Amino acid sequence: MATTTRTVTYEEWLNMPVVEDAIEEVVNGEVRIMPPNKWKHAVIVENLARALASQVNALEVLVVITQFGLIISKRPLTSRVPDLAMFVKNKIVEQDGYIHSAPELIAEVLSPANTRAERAEKLRDYEALGVPEVWVLSPEARTIEVLQLHGGTLSTKQVVTQGQLSPQRFPGVAVEVSSIWPD
Repeated sequence: MATTTRTVTYEEWLNMPVVEDAIEEVVNGEVRIMPPNKWKHAVIVENLARALASQVNALEVLVVITQFGLIISKRPLTSRVPDLAMFVKNKIVEQDGYIHSAPELIAEVLSPANTRAERAEKLRDYEALGVPEVWVLSPEARTIEVLQLHGGTLSTKQVVTQGQLSPQRFPGVAVEVSSIWPD
């Protein structure tokens, strides 16, 4: 992963050129450029998004898989790009073209290149923002780890390999786990 050697402020970052064909996150002011996701990763995210979006009122709930900046903090600047974020539309806070509010659900698909430290760092950021639920999908193990926020801490509630899974904030939505994985 290529990174810059100096940190940037929120204001400097707003004026930086957009990085094409890559994913840009900023962690504690350090810009991190990552390659685009691989095909299998993209298909898993698309399958999950389709399953979730088909069961909610599109006028009230937004399931986002397009790359966007989710601001965790301005000082030091931390901005993440979740694989999938599910928002209640009237709770979205947008400023300077970026989102400054917690989604109701974030899903992250692991890749072989992800380290435990990177995963823990990202989960701490989502925890700090107050994201109530995070699903961590492992294509290798075909599992979904469900983490929920209680008392300001994200902790594992279950690891699912089959059956149906419902987001905590959307109890009427049920995703068939087997439908997420590519054939």
